[in-house]
Amino acid sequence: MADPYSTLGVARGASEADIKKAYRKLAKELHPDRNKDNPKASERFSQVTSAYDLLSDKDKRARFDRGEIDGDGNPASPFGAGFGGGHPGGGFRSQDFGGAGEGVDVSDLFEGLFGGRTAGGFGGGGFSSGFGRQRAAPPPKGANAAYRLRVPFVDAAALAPQRITLADGKTIDLKLPAGVESGTQMRLTGKGELGPGGAGDAIVTIDVQPHRYFTRDGDDVRLDLPITLAEAVKGGPVKVPTVDKPVMLTVPKGSSSGRTLRLKGKGFHRKDGTRGDQLVTLMIDIPADDAALAAFVDGWSGAGNPRTDMGV
Repeated sequence: MADPYSTLGVARGASEADIKKAYRKLAKELHPDRNKDNPKASERFSQVTSAYDLLSDKDKRARFDRGEIDGDGNPASPFGAGFGGGHPGGGFRSQDFGGAGEGVDVSDLFEGLFGGRTAGGFGGGGFSSGFGRQRAAPPPKGANAAYRLRVPFVDAAALAPQRITLADGKTIDLKLPAGVESGTQMRLTGKGELGPGGAGDAIVTIDVQPHRYFTRDGDDVRLDLPITLAEAVKGGPVKVPTVDKPVMLTVPKGSSSGRTLRLKGKGFHRKDGTRGDQLVTLMIDIPADDAALAAFVDGWSGAGNPRTDMGV
């Protein structure tokens, strides 16, 4: 029947945060896994856990502060030494409450004293042996641990496995989920902080890193592809980088800058098992100081005014 405040080493008016902080500190110090050769530590750990169970429950804590229950969570006796004072067998008679023969109903009294709970039950003026016993709440698990994992753009698109190092120094290879994006969270069960009811979980938040020339557009990947003037005029196959590996793309003859071509299935993986595309926008690269090209243009009449539709 120890005082739970004293057990945790906190003041009676301590905040929930202070109580939780004190419990975590003691739980780490006294946990059986760390004190296998110290039975006293195991006993102390049990006491600390019971104290935290009571004080972390707002209702139980309030009832303890009002003196309605003791440090073990059992109802405190309102009559000092126990029930049934002065009557052999410990039973109550109607004469104990009010005048003789009044037949006072004592159920309202006990509901007021014990919050309406009669765990052991009342019967025939006496109490069953289990009166006031409440099922103990399961011991709490440890806190969850938060991690942020930076994933290269190409790895996210291709769902390449990622390795993460946890706080305990252990490494885990993660399989990225289809549809992964920045903000996606992955839960690693039992990889959080240690607690009396087992370890919490690790919550890994994914942060997809930007790429030097790829950008994301929904489930598609966009790429601005530089091509030469000759490739634009004559057309033909050119090598194009993708998030998987380079592929050959055929440039149509007479392509202009801004024309977009599509590579099927070279984008991000969707949750339904399909995949987005890669959208390749052609960008004609004109050299700044090419004498031969300048001489060619001087002798070329061109193809009229391409801005006619704009009214200029």
